[in-house]
Amino acid sequence: MNKTTLALIFAAGTLAAGCKSNEPKPEEAAAASAPAAAQQQAPAPAPAKPECPPEEPKSKKKTDKSKSAKNKTAEKPVDCEPAKPAAAAPAAAAPAARAGRLMHGPYDISANKPVTDISQVQSGQGTMVKGEREWEGEITGIPAAGTTFTKLRIGMSRQQAIDTAGPPTDQGAYITGKAWIPFYFGSDRARWEMSYKGKGRLIFSQNAGFGTDFYLTWIIHNDKDTGYR
Repeated sequence: MNKTTLALIFAAGTLAAGCKSNEPKPEEAAAASAPAAAQQQAPAPAPAKPECPPEEPKSKKKTDKSKSAKNKTAEKPVDCEPAKPAAAAPAAAAPAARAGRLMHGPYDISANKPVTDISQVQSGQGTMVKGEREWEGEITGIPAAGTTFTKLRIGMSRQQAIDTAGPPTDQGAYITGKAWIPFYFGSDRARWEMSYKGKGRLIFSQNAGFGTDFYLTWIIHNDKDTGYR
């Protein structure tokens, strides 16, 4: 071979080697193609479905079924999501008519304080109320659990009170300072007291005039009452 032929063969070999060196390696080609393949394979997010229109209320009137079916098909989307119910509004707070109050029958005695010593109880420490027969009276102390005193009403007669609360443990009468007032013929000149063990005491005031009837004017709740005057 001549020198020209050898030069051409050498040049062709050099050119082929250069082309091979420029080709990417298999690992590099796989790494480069992986993100593209992952991007192509990742599913596109599903479009949000439209909200279904509210259903029309059923009417008692007869309608053409074919027309109503066509209208529903035309108006309602083929694929939709049912409308989400609106969040329920918080219920209005119920009026606390008697919630948190201390009641004696119809009387609100929330301002009362417990009676610890019956000998220290004075008129005016309880709640003033108006009861039966237009009598005004007072309720003192805190009712004991399960007591029958809460069924009593100011203005009841002695017999009514006994029928309601049962017979007392002890009872008796005494006069008040009004009995010494000259020419005073009003009520409360004398009183009748009933003691109930574990419940308290009931005070009855004598009626006005010369009558001998007594009516309940003071209810004293005391769960520590011994029942004896």
